[in-house]
This record gives sequence, structure tokens and C-alpha cells, in this order.
Amino acid sequence: MKKAVWIVLLILLADQILKIWIKSTFYLGESHPVIGHWFYLHFTENEGMAFGMRLGGQWGKLILSIFRIIAITAIFWWLKTAAKKGAGTLMIVCISLILAGAIGNIIDSAFYGLIFNESSYMQLSTLFPKGGGYASFLHGKVVDMFYFPIIETRFPNWVPFYGGEDLVFFRPVFNIADSAITTGVLLLIVFQRKIFPNKVTGE
Repeated sequence: MKKAVWIVLLILLADQILKIWIKSTFYLGESHPVIGHWFYLHFTENEGMAFGMRLGGQWGKLILSIFRIIAITAIFWWLKTAAKKGAGTLMIVCISLILAGAIGNIIDSAFYGLIFNESSYMQLSTLFPKGGGYASFLHGKVVDMFYFPIIETRFPNWVPFYGGEDLVFFRPVFNIADSAITTGVLLLIVFQRKIFPNKVTGE
């Protein structure tokens, strides 16, 4: 369990340090190349779903935040149960990655609206502003910054519906928390025979 705690804490620390730095020093939409033309730090915000997806309206935002809290509770219980049963290191790492990512994004949703003022294309956000934050508890926006437009081209004209339109791969902007969740889930899928040997073989 100590290993899980360290994984979660390290990911949360890296995730929040980067988010606070981006939020405090980048204008909304500001972008800087890191590696050539295929890796950028690009500041954007979303309503709380992974990779910039949205669930509309204030009620949608509240429902999403509550769902995240329930999910975090369930994942923590899963991790604790797995550790008690002596689960392998790989399984503990996978669950820890998923838990850390979920907590990282709910911190934004729960608290960033309270401790930051609004980011805009003309204004930098300030931590603990005198006039208060831009949203109430559980209504904050999640900070995203990793953008990988590895391929930038156009769909051929003969492609139905999308012919001639811009094609960017990979278009979504994401953060460390999203990466942790995705990595944890992918590892569970790829190594499921090793992680869940009895369930895979039907024993």
C-alpha cells in the first residue's frame, strides 16, 4: 500500500504543479512549441471530462463532479481491497495511476473556481484573487496543456462528409491526470492475463 500512496502523491504533485504554473502564467489559448511542430504546451480548460470532452450546463458539471467523487471512492476501495489480498505490483500500479488521475482532475473541478479568477485571452489568472474565484465549489474547470498535432493535413476531397476539411492527429489537449488514467487502463487491458489470470482462464 505504501507503493500505491507514493505513486498517487507523486502524480498529484506533478499534475498540480504543472496546472498551477500553466494557469498562472499562460493566457487562455496561449501555445508554445516544446518539440518541433508536434508537441506544444497549449493552455485550455474544459468542464471536467477527459481530453476536453464536455457535459453541458451547470447541472451537467455538478453531476459530473459528483460522479467523479463516487468513482474515486470506488477506485480507492478497489485499491485497498487488492492490496489486502496481496495483488501483484502491476495491478497496484494500474489502480494507483487511475486513482491519481481521477483525484487530480476533481481537485480542479472542486477548488480551482474558488482559488483562481477567470482565465481569458487577454487576462492572466491569479491565485487567491482579492475579488474571489470565478466559480463555486465543484464548478471549476480542468486545466489542460499537452497538445500533440503529430499529423496536420486535410481529408481528401473524395472522403464523405469530411472531404477537404482539416485533419489533425492527435487533436485533444490533455493533462498529466488524463495521462495517468489512460496509462492505467491500457496497462490493465494489455496485461489482463497477468493481472487477472483466474478470470481470464475462467478458473
